[in-house]
Amino acid sequence: QVQLVESGGGLVQSGASLRLSCAVSDGTFTANAMGWFRQDPGKEHDFVAAINWSGADTYYADSVKGRFTISRDNAKNTVYLQMNRLKPDDTAVYYCARNPTNWGFRDVSRYDYWGQGTQVTVSS
Repeated sequence: QVQLVESGGGLVQSGASLRLSCAVSDGTFTANAMGWFRQDPGKEHDFVAAINWSGADTYYADSVKGRFTISRDNAKNTVYLQMNRLKPDDTAVYYCARNPTNWGFRDVSRYDYWGQGTQVTVSS
């Protein structure tokens, strides 16, 4: 069974930074793209960032481009989301997810396993 466990969320002030981690128990981790999504209560998952299997290609939502950085450590089966210059609009539950298709990175339907989520709250 594939498991994804996020950590690193919290309550911060506007302008601060956080680093989210997602540890993946998956023997095929290096073959899969990974993504981060976020969700407000009662809304759908919004794409935040994705990274291909090798880490060579990354993709970002316009709202986070230049502030967030996605990376992965294939030796540790972990994907990260470095979030800088956080804004109150970034407040949400953040989820990491696995994309075994390695394309359609912004499409939530391409992701088959999801973590439980970690809350990020940015105060003004």
